[in-house]
This record gives sequence, structure tokens and C-alpha cells, in this order.
Amino acid sequence: MTGVEFRRPGGRLRAGLGDLLMGARMARTGGREGWTRTLLTTLGVGVGVAMLLLAAAVPGAIDARGDRTAARSDMRNGPELSAAANTLLVAWADTDFRDRYVRGRILHPEGPDAPLPPGLAAFPRDGEAVVSPELRALLDSPDGPLLAPRLGGARVTGTIAPDGLSGPHELAFYLGRDDLTPERAIRLDHFGGVGSEEEFGPVLWLLVVVVFVVLLLPIVVFLGAAVRFGGEQRDRRLAALRLLGADAGMVRRIAAGEAGTAALFGLAVGGVLFLAGRQLALVVSWYGISVFPGDLRPVPWLVALVALAVPLLAAGVALLALRGVLVTPLGVSRRATPVRRRLWWRLLLPLAGLALLSPLADVRAASSTRTDAQVAAGAVLLLVGTVTLLPWLVDILVRRLRGGPPPWQLAVRRLQLDSAASARLVSGVAVAVAGTIGLQMLVAGVQHEFRETTGQDLSRAQVAVSLYNPPEPGRTLAQIAAIPAVTRSIGTLHLTAVPQTVPGREDESEHRLAEVLVGDCAALAEYGDLGSCTDGDVFLVRPNDPEAGIGPITGIGPGARLSFGDGIATWQVPANARTVPVRDDPMGARHAGLLVTSGAMPSLPRSGVSAHALLSLDPHDPEAMERVRADVAGLDLFASVNALNSVRENSQFVNVRRGLLGGAVVTLLLIGVSMLVGVLEQLRERRRLLAALVAVGTPRSTLGWSVLGQTGVPVLAGLVLATGIGVAMGAALLKMVGGPVVVSWPVVGLGVGLGAAVVLLVTLASLPVLWRLTRPDGLRFE
Repeated sequence: MTGVEFRRPGGRLRAGLGDLLMGARMARTGGREGWTRTLLTTLGVGVGVAMLLLAAAVPGAIDARGDRTAARSDMRNGPELSAAANTLLVAWADTDFRDRYVRGRILHPEGPDAPLPPGLAAFPRDGEAVVSPELRALLDSPDGPLLAPRLGGARVTGTIAPDGLSGPHELAFYLGRDDLTPERAIRLDHFGGVGSEEEFGPVLWLLVVVVFVVLLLPIVVFLGAAVRFGGEQRDRRLAALRLLGADAGMVRRIAAGEAGTAALFGLAVGGVLFLAGRQLALVVSWYGISVFPGDLRPVPWLVALVALAVPLLAAGVALLALRGVLVTPLGVSRRATPVRRRLWWRLLLPLAGLALLSPLADVRAASSTRTDAQVAAGAVLLLVGTVTLLPWLVDILVRRLRGGPPPWQLAVRRLQLDSAASARLVSGVAVAVAGTIGLQMLVAGVQHEFRETTGQDLSRAQVAVSLYNPPEPGRTLAQIAAIPAVTRSIGTLHLTAVPQTVPGREDESEHRLAEVLVGDCAALAEYGDLGSCTDGDVFLVRPNDPEAGIGPITGIGPGARLSFGDGIATWQVPANARTVPVRDDPMGARHAGLLVTSGAMPSLPRSGVSAHALLSLDPHDPEAMERVRADVAGLDLFASVNALNSVRENSQFVNVRRGLLGGAVVTLLLIGVSMLVGVLEQLRERRRLLAALVAVGTPRSTLGWSVLGQTGVPVLAGLVLATGIGVAMGAALLKMVGGPVVVSWPVVGLGVGLGAAVVLLVTLASLPVLWRLTRPDGLRFE
């Protein structure tokens, strides 16, 4: 009987644990070479784990921002409140500064128990302001004079605490004003409870799911490559163990234990990197979105999943790597003539991914948790197919390459001996490029659903200014037109009139409102085709097509009497008033009502008058918009100043697209770092061979070009494969949302170009190390 049969129960288990512990000791010993290998693996795994923890913290950060935003909400539904000891008047004074949103609120407590906004220790008194730290820094900077007028000349007396801000980089302020009236404010008895955030629709949610898959899968591929660092040296050490009596099973368990231990070290390093890196949240802002370090708290079950999956992944990859290596007591032999890689099982993964995505023909109707999981699984299988197909494609490509200059021959021969190692280096880039192409095709295919044409004509005006009930409306319009950055102003006064009842026509005039615009001839000509116009004329505007604008207003015509506001002020339409066709104004709107020159209405009602100005700005003044905002705020803090845009996009879609862009940049940087470490590790293991080549007269430039060739050929194959996989993925996703399947070649070219640029930069960064390794002392061997 063999010795194995005499083992006590549990002996195999204890022996297996002993082998794993021996592998763990090997990861911590072995001199400088062993520590170098373990350090490379630890750093690689640590970076990947930190990225996974960051991804796991994103949902918590979004929820934390949402909770703070909801807690300070001053939107209110329901009946109006009466002034009481626990009520507060709040007016909005939002503005923008160089494309950054500034949240502004004007406060007036009506009693001692008025609710205090989150982030404030006390209400600012009249003429005082409490600002966010970011806004305070901006006010103290050279740009402060352009921004200070938006605060109405208030004195800054404090800063808003973090619980009152959406993020550390938010621009926000609270002003105290004793003259705030209910007509210009809303009355509250508490903050929070009513949110303005819209729910994600099925298409947007599909985008979010695919974004997470596309950004996280390359990190997993990177982790798989990181645990293979130092593979050739590890195999030689395992051969020495075979010489000491270890069998093949022991070698596999020792290798798994060594890789798993390095992965555990990587988990610890990744946790430290994440805790240290999240402090950068205080200085990082992405398109105005920022979070506090404390918001980045990974979901516990995701942390547990990462902690369990990473060591198992490391051990599994280590065992898989030994399948192509024969470790014997006489040494390590890699198959000089590799067995032809089989294609059929490599095609199963992408085909299975397409099979999961193809039935989902209408994601809007079938949106559910099960659908989201099916989409995620299908996208994962498609992208993993890039990893499985790439070694086969590289092997097929390099097997037939012959001849060429010496650098090319060196590169090709190395690839023919071990094409899988080079394919592993670029697999992360291929996955990232494939995912980016597919996702960008989806974004390009659905963006029309989240984009609408406003009809605003920027050639006629670029800014719209509105003031409600200013003290001197005519003078206010003149002051706006006199702002130095304004080259043209279309100023009008807007009033709402009610036609008085006409005997015998009560049914036509009842409950009818008329919009009255007062201005000079040049301004009124922007709202109707006036023909000839002199001061004192009155025009009735009728739409050419009632369905294209506001329908005809009955009860208004020459001789009709109109009342304004509370009915005290009245005015009669002159008998010579002419009817003219309507014209789209620069805002893209049509006004049906009356166009009245200033001479025809010399006196205006005391209330209910709004002043509106459509401005054209000096194109040579880069600060024109900010000067207009500052000067208008000096006239009236409640004024609305908005830039005109020909196209308006859904804010949620814009945020998802920006998140995709930022995540893709970070992922490509991570993949570039992993490739650089992998190339340097391969150069370090072959340093004696490289030094010998230089010693016998091989130019260093030849070796440099050979390194570029060793990465360039797999990259070319990977980018071709990534293009095919990405286009297939994009087509499947577009079919799911019912969009036309059109290949956006600029998107494909951008993804391929970014991937190629990463590889070129990695090769250039490795050249200094190559020059150092090929010095004569690289021949020394212990």
C-alpha cells in the first residue's frame, strides 16, 4: 500500500493547508528578487482594489449628496402659509459665474422659531451674507469684483457648514434682508421634504448599468494581469521545489498560496490607497460636482465581495498560468511549439453575450431588475470575449510572420515563443476600447432623446434679462442697455391686461387675458412685422397659424378698454390700432396681444410691470457675460439673467455622459500604468539576455524598436478585435432602445486612437529602463 493510504483522516486537508502556507512564506521571502516580485504584484493589486473600492463608494456618495440636497430643499407644495413665529421668507437669487452654478437664497425670519437652513448657525442679519468656503475663496481672489455685486453689497460674516452644501466645491450663499416681502418670496415653516430630482428613465438607467460594466471590467482584467507579474522567476522557484520532492499538486497549491498572499497584501495596500486617495475629494471637482471625503464610503457587501473575490481571482489565475508550463525537477520548460489554440470555446463567450442582449428589443417596456442583470451579464460576456479571443488572434497573426529588419525579427521571435504574455499586456486596453466604442455608439444613438432645439436665435440676442416690478421700469431698461459689454438691447415692458366686459359679448371677453408689450419701434419690431412705425402707434398681433402659437384673443380690438392689476388702472386701445402678423422673437416664442409704443401709453400701472431685455454682447470681451450679471445684480438682486442656447440637453444625461468620460480617462490611465509595470517586469526578467545582446554589438535602438514591435503587434490585433466587439455591442444596445444601428466612425476612431496612444506612451516610458538594464553590469549573475 502506498504512503498516501496510511494518512490519518484530515491528513490531505492539513497537507494542502501546509502547502498554501509554504506559498505564503515564499511570497514573504526569497531575497531581493522575491520581494521585488511580491511588491510588484502587491502594488498592482492594490491599485486595482482601490479603484474597485472607489466604484463601490460611488452609490453612497450620490446618496449622501442627495440627502444633503433634500434636507435643505425650500420647495413647498400645498396651501399658502400665514406669517407666524415659526415661518421664514425665502427668495431665490441663483446666478452663474463662468459656467459654474451659484446657489443663492435671501432670508427673512418672521419670528423667533423660524426654521434655520442646514449649515447655518444663525440667520444672517440685514446686509450680511454667509457663504460657502469655495465662494469665499473666489470672492477673495482677483475675480472677486466680478462676483461680489451678486451678493448685493452684503458683508460676509461666516461660512456654510458641510451639512448645508452638496459638496466642498459648491458655490452658495445666504443673504439677510429685512425688506423681503411675500410678493417676491415663498413662506416656509420647515426645510426639506420636497425634492426636485427626476427619476432615471429606462434608457438612462441602461446607460448607467453599461457604464459600470465598461469601466469596472478592465480593472478586473488588470487585477488578473497583476498577479502574473514575475511569472518566469516563480516558475523557476517551483522547479527547485520539484527537485526537493514536491509533486505537481503541491506545486499548484504552493503557487496558489503565493499568489493569494500577494493578493491579500494588495487588499491591504488598496484599502490604504483608497483611504488616502479619497482625501483628494476636497480638491477634485468634475463639472461642478464634488463630494466630501466622508461621502466615499463603500457599500459593505461590495467591500466583502471585493475582499473575497480578489484572493480567489489571484489563486485561480496562478493555477491557470501553470497549465501552459511544465515544472519538473530538471527545470521549467515552456512549449517551444505551442499547441494550436482552439477557437470554438473562445467564441462561446461573445456569442452568449449577444444571445443575452438580442432578445431585449424594447428596454423601455421591459425595464426591471431582471433586465438590468441580463444587460450587465451580456455586456460582461461580450467584453470578456475580447480577452479570450485576443491570444488566439495574436497567435494566428505572428505565426506567419517572417523576415524583416533585426528589430522586427527580435520582436516577432519573442512573440512566437510566448505570444500570450504580450496579449495579456494589451488585453486591458482592448477591453476598455471595446467597451468605450459600444457605449459611445449607444450615447450617440440616444442623445437626440435628451436634446431639444429651443428655437432661440443667437444671432439676434445672446442674453435674456427679466426683472419683476422694478421701481422705475423705463430707467431700468436704459441702465441695462448702457452696460459697457452690451452692444444692442431689445428692451420691453410686459403687462397683463384683462378686457373689460362688452355689453352683448360677455361670453367672448370673460376670463380672457391679453399680453401687452411696451417699447420703442425697434424693440417691438422683434415681435411682429410692423411695417411703418412711429412713436404713438399701437399694433394688434395675430398669429399667422393659430396652432403654431397662442390663439387669437377675443374681446380685444380698436376701442376696447383694458384694466391692469387690481382693475384701478385702465387703458383704451386706440381706434387706429393696426393688426400685424406675429414674428418669432429671439427667444423662439410668439406673443399674441398688443404691441404698444411708449408714446401711446405714457403712464404705466404702479404694479404688475415686468421689464425684459434681450441683449447682444461684445464678442471681443471675454468677460461680457459676467459684467452683465454683475451690473444687473446691482440693479436688482431678484433679476433673472440667462444665456440663450440653441440646444438644451437633459441634465441627467449630461451628467452620465460626463461620468463616462471621466471614468474612461481614469480607466485608460490605470491600464497604461499596468502595461508599463508589465513591460518593465518583462524587461527585468530578460535583463541578462538584453545585456548580452548589447555586449555583442546590438545597438540599443534596435532593442527599443523590438520592444515597440512586441507591444505594437498585439495592440494592432487587440484594437481590430476591440473594434469588432465594440461595434457588435453598440449595435445590440441600440437595438434595445429602438435606435437606428449606425456605426459612428469618428467614435470608433477616437477609441482606437486613445488605445494606441496609451500603448505608445507606455513604450516610450519603458525606454529609460531598457537603457539602464542593458549596461555591462546587467551580465552579472548570482
